[in-house]
Amino acid sequence: MIVSKLVLPEEVHSLREFRQRELPGFATVNIALQAFEFKALFPWHLSVLIRYVDCIEHRLPSDDEQKLLYSFEGRLDPLIKANNNALFLARVTHDCFREIIWRVRDPDAVDAVLRQILSNKDYRREFDYRIDDDPKWEKAAWHLGSRPTAH
Repeated sequence: MIVSKLVLPEEVHSLREFRQRELPGFATVNIALQAFEFKALFPWHLSVLIRYVDCIEHRLPSDDEQKLLYSFEGRLDPLIKANNNALFLARVTHDCFREIIWRVRDPDAVDAVLRQILSNKDYRREFDYRIDDDPKWEKAAWHLGSRPTAH
């Protein structure tokens, strides 16, 4: 019997700029997922949406707010990815919101992590999250600059 171990791709970040509702936006996208062969193993789309409060011109985060957002993400990312349960897809900043997106194998594990953070009130900015079943990666198509495909 041959047992293979899944090797997750090393993240490769690309910055994308966009405009929506006359405001600039920025997306940092893990483009290593474009060629990832095992997308079917990560059928869930996790979106964590944070409303930031210290906005500067064009409703972008101030330097201090940016540090706070990165700190929260830095704490959250390893919890979401624990046991190779998730892949970072993107970070989108636009109109006083930061969205952090992962592709997930076991949605119950990340739901438990996020519920724990919410119940402990262990955060400095209000946030909400969604976990959507998305086996064809349709919700990731814009971020990866591709059409959704079934893998």
